[in-house]
Amino acid sequence: MAYYLSLNLLLITPLILFSTVTHIVSQDPPLSSADINEWCETVPHPEPCKYFMAQKMVKPPKEKSEFRKMIIEVALDRARHAQTHVWQWGTRCDDHKKRAAWADCVNLYDHTISQLNYTLERLTTNCSFTDFDVQTWLSSALTNLETCFRGSEDMNVTTFIWPHVSYNVSELISNGLAINQGLMNYDNSTNYGNFTNNATNQNYPSWLSLNNRRLLLGNRSLLVDKAMFIVSKSRSARYKTIQSAIDAAAKSNVVGRKVIYIKKGIYRENIYVNPYTNDVTLIGDGMKNTIVTSSRSVKSGFTTYNSATAGVDGLRFIARDITFSNTAGPQNGQAVAFRSGSDLSVFYKCAFYGYQDTLFVHSQRQFYKMCYIFGTIDIIFGNAAAVFQNCKIYVRKPIWGQANVITAQGRADPNQNTGIVIHNSRIMANKDLEPMGRSVITYLGRPWQEFSRTIIMKTYMGSLVDPLGWMPWNGNMFLNTLYYGEYSNYGPGSKVSKRVKWAGFHVIRSPNVASLFTVGRFISGKSWLSSTGVPFTPGL
Repeated sequence: MAYYLSLNLLLITPLILFSTVTHIVSQDPPLSSADINEWCETVPHPEPCKYFMAQKMVKPPKEKSEFRKMIIEVALDRARHAQTHVWQWGTRCDDHKKRAAWADCVNLYDHTISQLNYTLERLTTNCSFTDFDVQTWLSSALTNLETCFRGSEDMNVTTFIWPHVSYNVSELISNGLAINQGLMNYDNSTNYGNFTNNATNQNYPSWLSLNNRRLLLGNRSLLVDKAMFIVSKSRSARYKTIQSAIDAAAKSNVVGRKVIYIKKGIYRENIYVNPYTNDVTLIGDGMKNTIVTSSRSVKSGFTTYNSATAGVDGLRFIARDITFSNTAGPQNGQAVAFRSGSDLSVFYKCAFYGYQDTLFVHSQRQFYKMCYIFGTIDIIFGNAAAVFQNCKIYVRKPIWGQANVITAQGRADPNQNTGIVIHNSRIMANKDLEPMGRSVITYLGRPWQEFSRTIIMKTYMGSLVDPLGWMPWNGNMFLNTLYYGEYSNYGPGSKVSKRVKWAGFHVIRSPNVASLFTVGRFISGKSWLSSTGVPFTPGL
């Protein structure tokens, strides 16, 4: 991300955007009751709440959970209106840049609508869920819209795209996040993370059948033997490309997990697992042997979102023993190797090669174990709740004059339960950077959004890490609202005595505070990771 996106640009001041909406809606709204006003005064964006709730509501809600459901219904209704307008606006895209940004928004609005539908379905049925789940799903729905805006920035067509697709959806989802946070049982002893006390004890529904659980808990050879779809470079192979196997798996009658085995080889393609293709496992012949690669970049005409060599949105995705690479090079700017918006996704013994924007942890809950990540600027970025455990991060040589930045977390709303956590890992210079010494500055992260949150715990930091540790994005912006934390790290780059003095930076000394950001607490890992067969440490 070489661009800057302010929360104030995305979540446009309600009164300004509200005037846009009243222009679109031809009828004056009925008068709001005092009860509606009272409920709406409790949320971050009261004006859109009052206006659209008055349009929709038959009677005021009696309790907060009912208010939450009604706000999400209103957000879904506005998102559908926006999606219709986005489709219509496509006819006015008269050049490549506008079409590229528009295509992103079409897909991302579809994802937001699916996310809101999914949330409402669980709120109105007996499906098992927690308020923590709801916070994750609403966080993702909001992130999708931010990414729509971001793509229009990539293509420098923001004034063309965004005013015609906003429709107050961001504000309404933000209201839903605030209401749902009020329903969650928070640990009031600290304000560091706002996580549920009992997140690790929730009886989450098992997302793998007994047979699939046995399959994944077995060794790698058993998993390969049971693969239903096999990709190979050989002439006799039924599937010669990974995408053809993914498409076949999506159309198949396979119930439960769909295992795709990708044999040794270099696969030059862009792959995508759509939001309606769930429970996919990609397993390769090892990081050095199975490589998926492409070279899309922003400078070659793609948005950051769509530059990804591999993109995944289907639920419960698993990848292991594979390398994902983007070879666009440091001179071509943003060029993503892998993008994940998959909830409850797992990456085990995978490698991610790129330069700027290597790994896009876009949204939802994600876990990375024993992975290798290579890059230069904003190597790991996005707005998922992502934990990296026992991973190795190698910082590469950038183009002349650039500084390296390891993370750029994009939390834009204070109620999103998102962040990047690096735990029990290693941060080191790649071979091409080692001879440069301190002539190339490397920072641990910079605040991409107002409430950016990154925590590094019990991790080795090489001498490449600058003593200041963290880099501002644009002057003094976000330095008080971000949350950056370091806990019990070691190595020559881990000394905190000369770290930045921002209000949002914390040297964490309490294990109780650090435990908020563990696998067990931050992504409720105990409730779903056990059934994946991937080893993990739930605590510190």
